[in-house]
Amino acid sequence: MSIPQTQDAIIDEFSLLDGDMEMTVFYIMELGQKLPDIKESDRTEDNIVKGCQSKVWMMARLENDKIYFEADSNTAITKGLVSLLIRIFNGQSPDVILNADLYFMKKIGMERFIGTQRSNGFAAMIKQMKFYALAFKTQKEIAS
Repeated sequence: MSIPQTQDAIIDEFSLLDGDMEMTVFYIMELGQKLPDIKESDRTEDNIVKGCQSKVWMMARLENDKIYFEADSNTAITKGLVSLLIRIFNGQSPDVILNADLYFMKKIGMERFIGTQRSNGFAAMIKQMKFYALAFKTQKEIAS
């Protein structure tokens, strides 16, 4: 699926919750439970996303010009939030990730149920994912 298609699917899912804050937060935490845990050996300082209040570990690998992310967090809601980003960006090319316009947050009213600190952390996760995309793109250009 394309990034806009995935975002639209997420918007549809959240619309079923009808703006109910408690159900929305519970749903986000439920999404995080479905995200596979990362290996203990990957929970290193190098893999921590800077700018998150919670601990978020993130790694990425490039396979056939597509990026695949793994992430984990020490808090349930943050793990759910990062799982949404992984769902959107996994299997996309570096260029597609770098040029992605993320609009689902505004459409689902995310600012209502995550505070300023978590919003900053969410922005840091997006920035980290785009940083990985830029690094893989640059690496490929240097190799060419």
